[in-house]
Amino acid sequence: MKVLVTGTAGFIGSHVAIKLLERGDEVVGIDNMSDYYDVSLKRARLARFSDHPKYTHCHADLVDRVAIESVFANHKPQRVINLAAQAGVRYAAQNPHVYVDSNVTGFLHVLEGCRHHGVEHLVFASTSSVYGANTKMPFSEHDHTEHPLTLYAATKKANEMMAHSYAHLYDIPCTGLRFFTVYGPWGRPDMALFLFTKAILAGESIKVFNHGHHKRSFTYIDDIVEGVVRILDKPAGADVRWQGDRPDPASSGIAPYRLYNIGNNVSVDLLEYIEVVGSCLGIPVQMELMPLQPGDVPDTKADVTDLFDAVDYVPQVPVSVGVAKFVEWYRAFYG
Repeated sequence: MKVLVTGTAGFIGSHVAIKLLERGDEVVGIDNMSDYYDVSLKRARLARFSDHPKYTHCHADLVDRVAIESVFANHKPQRVINLAAQAGVRYAAQNPHVYVDSNVTGFLHVLEGCRHHGVEHLVFASTSSVYGANTKMPFSEHDHTEHPLTLYAATKKANEMMAHSYAHLYDIPCTGLRFFTVYGPWGRPDMALFLFTKAILAGESIKVFNHGHHKRSFTYIDDIVEGVVRILDKPAGADVRWQGDRPDPASSGIAPYRLYNIGNNVSVDLLEYIEVVGSCLGIPVQMELMPLQPGDVPDTKADVTDLFDAVDYVPQVPVSVGVAKFVEWYRAFYG
């Protein structure tokens, strides 16, 4: 089928595009090549598949309404995976308008494209950050998420609500995926594993927030991609068990709409994760212990029971293997 993937120069988007092309799908990719981080890395990601005969690239920004309308009208995708967004939890404190433009207005343009061009299924990226001040572990899609701690999380929560309204009003099957701490080769330079590896190789100390007392559902990129593609093949439907007097946030009885956690159901201590990084690099790690940063969530743990029930999703890659694969890629890419 023909799939529109937004953010194909990004970390997750590039991996998803390759997976779809490998199985024979036609992919139309959108990316604005934002300079939020190293554009040469984005170009290198694209170079892995941009000359594939079934790939078409559109240089466009989701905020550009006319451009996005044109992409939908010209290419008429059957299904859409929206992965483009202004990323970075901490960056939002200094650049709030960019987040609302990209993550809210841009997402509206994607929804409008789906509405006017008969898209069979919209899969969109949300985030575990929506759980915010929740402390009950593991995080479940059936828990309410009304207390985000960052603007980034708030924009993603807004995406979930916007998708539900369009699913209800226009009968567009919409599935939101809440990603949990994705890592692996071709990752983002602003994420922890990238920052740790770069600093350790340079002989510098790494900044460890909350004095290292974090736990995270670190999830290897291949496990994420497998879940995304499986969900793409299973359009959301209305939940016949849903009750309006006890509304379940993970589904809907009045719209073809679902939310799923996608991540590793094993939570790993940050200090253990750092130990694995040092071991893979073969270099002692020097740490600068820092207090908890505003907006940071101390712990995350994904309950992926629903995703397993829906598409038999089980994360396969342990941290020891995933970090080693990232280190191997990093050394090869940066010499």
